[in-house]
Amino acid sequence: MLLATKMFKKILIANRGEIALRIICACKELGIETVAVYSEADRYSLHVRFADEAVCIGPPRSAESYLNIATIISAAEITGAEAIHPGYGFLAENAKFAEVCETSNLTFIGPKPEVIQLMGDKNAARKRMAELGLPILPGTEVVRSESEAQREAKKIGYPVMIKASAGGGGRGMRVVRTREELPRLFETARNEAQAAFACPDVYLEKCIESPRHIEFQVMGDQTGKIIHLGERECTIQRRHQKILEESPSSQVDETLRKETGAKVLQALREIGYTSAGTVELLMDEKRNLYFLEMNTRIQVEHPVTEMVTGLDLVKLQIRIAAGEPLAIEGETVELRGHSIECRINAENPETFAPSAGKITGFHVPGGTGVRVDTAAYSECVIPPYYDSLIAKLVVHGHDRTEAIQRMKRALEMFIIEGISTSLPVHEKIMADPDFRAGKFDTAFLSRFSPNGAGRL
Repeated sequence: MLLATKMFKKILIANRGEIALRIICACKELGIETVAVYSEADRYSLHVRFADEAVCIGPPRSAESYLNIATIISAAEITGAEAIHPGYGFLAENAKFAEVCETSNLTFIGPKPEVIQLMGDKNAARKRMAELGLPILPGTEVVRSESEAQREAKKIGYPVMIKASAGGGGRGMRVVRTREELPRLFETARNEAQAAFACPDVYLEKCIESPRHIEFQVMGDQTGKIIHLGERECTIQRRHQKILEESPSSQVDETLRKETGAKVLQALREIGYTSAGTVELLMDEKRNLYFLEMNTRIQVEHPVTEMVTGLDLVKLQIRIAAGEPLAIEGETVELRGHSIECRINAENPETFAPSAGKITGFHVPGGTGVRVDTAAYSECVIPPYYDSLIAKLVVHGHDRTEAIQRMKRALEMFIIEGISTSLPVHEKIMADPDFRAGKFDTAFLSRFSPNGAGRL
């Protein structure tokens, strides 16, 4: 199959913060002009400063700016952009947005709308992936009443997980350990799902008590070629949200990587997957892997994969969207060394409460094997309207031991003053003997104290 390829001249970035700046960097290296969109709260942001053009798309609230499809499409049309990169979050996994881009003669840099739709419905995605050979945990279809939830939970066996069908990120998710807990937690999960995703639908899934969270990075082009770029360990979480990732996982050997990667690629070929994507899996104590969900976008943690593969995933996304085939032999690439990413959030390190405000002092670490992805700077204001992520500190080492030591010294040299941040949490994680030995699960933070900081 021969594709007519023509690189874009101008791309609009439908996002903000560090990911918008990351996409601008990739575009500059490809010789592509960029258009930034911004809310009134982000007028002085770095993605606005470094883009070739910038368009204000509304007030600070996301619903009136970064989630306003009509305004973003208008900004693309008036600036003459040919494509839109959604980054992650906001509209990145919105099938309607991808469809509107297509009907507006704009290339959506991501999968086709129908694929986003399929994988965006977590329950439908589980069912389809099971049909295509990926193991899934025992679970249900959408459960609409408390009585139905009680019957299904009894069949599955406690503990069970209540999960939002339309979303992720820990929202609409509750662990139910006893029959008595179910009514309250079922209603809480439905209400949270409605508030977060405008859809109250939830389903039940068997809960693994001490799991690890493993994900495979995939990339597919328009010729039908699809590859995986190894796995990432995303087990260190608070409130079901990742705070630290590494690649490769110490729990995945070459045999398991090859077997799981082959199953993932076969399933994604069947659904015609293109662009960057991540298949998320849960690992039990016997190292069995079960499909959880798929994120049809670039991930926050994509830099650790870039560090161990030497590939620029954002550039690959853009090249694929322009019709270029993947110039990579085989179905995977060699993973070199070890990489760790710490998400530095603007939040209280004890309670994890958001900490908006002005940064009065800012210094990022450097040196061999250290990368910082951020849109923050001294005297910038972190607004209260968006996600609390302000920087991603990424290191690469010859092995995991060197990567941990490198991260330890980089964290010590990272200065952010004026607001509270999660830097102290990461410093204590790096010093924790269980973490250093690779002995942890998703309860690593929460099992020690109610606020999730525990012995750290």
